[in-house]
Amino acid sequence: MISRWATVTHKDAAPAQGLTDALSSFSPGLPLAVALSGGADSVALLVACAEKWPGQVHAIHIHHGLQAAADDFERHCVALCAQLNVPLIVQRVDARHGAGESPEDAARKARYKAFGAASKEAHGLSAIKNIAIAQHADDQVETVLLALSRGAGLPGLAAMPARWERDGMTYHRPLLAVPGALLRAWLQERGISWVEDPTNTDEQFTRNRIRARLLPALADAFPQFRETFARSARHAAQAQALLLEVAQQDLAAVGSPPVIKALQALSEARQANVLRHWLLQQQATPSAAQLAQLQSQIAACTTRGHQIHLKVATGHVTRAGAVLQYAAAADKPV
Repeated sequence: MISRWATVTHKDAAPAQGLTDALSSFSPGLPLAVALSGGADSVALLVACAEKWPGQVHAIHIHHGLQAAADDFERHCVALCAQLNVPLIVQRVDARHGAGESPEDAARKARYKAFGAASKEAHGLSAIKNIAIAQHADDQVETVLLALSRGAGLPGLAAMPARWERDGMTYHRPLLAVPGALLRAWLQERGISWVEDPTNTDEQFTRNRIRARLLPALADAFPQFRETFARSARHAAQAQALLLEVAQQDLAAVGSPPVIKALQALSEARQANVLRHWLLQQQATPSAAQLAQLQSQIAACTTRGHQIHLKVATGHVTRAGAVLQYAAAADKPV
């Protein structure tokens, strides 16, 4: 078993208070499952939740099978849950990625599938509909920086939501305001060990380079960067929610599929917003260049004979009389 003690960098922080404050406003539906990797963050979340809601908490460990240390992670989770008297459900998944799919996306899809299966296996409790995940303030900062590096729009800059729903389950991230160092300090105070993922120090991964190089520099230059980045992410999320409301209203006005003349009557920004929303409903995510080209084609569409045939995501946007239509690669235009 690989066990590690982390160095605490927040000298003036109060670990217990930080975790207590985070969980004081966390009121999930019970029973609750905690995603337990065996790492410090998920171990701290499980221990805190088990203390707050005794007898109402399960742990779910997902064995990805992608590295040699995976069995060590599982053994640690089994021992910890036995010590806490918390039921543990282990889900083994095939997280290998296919052609054209990133390893991160493949692992994410496998995890969601495993969470859904695990929620139905809980014994002694009613069906689990709430799952807590231990991503914290440092993870949120890394997500914002990754979004900035990719030139992301508001959805990317909004980073990770504290709560969301998927496939009938409600997921929670109650630790987004808590730095990772505080979680490790809290465990240290209690003498609780954790396993350290050996890939966390591999700087071929962008997140690890951010963690190792950028976060210490940000801490030196802007000591409150975790709080300010989190506030910016919340502002972006609020702005994106407003844009979604506007897009829904505009789509109702221009129709689905959208009427070209109605689109032309909108401002450039609102037109882009409603087109993006419509395409997302078709399971197509346009690039900035594709969206700009589509808008240019719409502006030029002033005669009955003007055609539109533009590749977007895996399919094409075409003109069908007075409206636009989208057909995925495997579909045939109506």
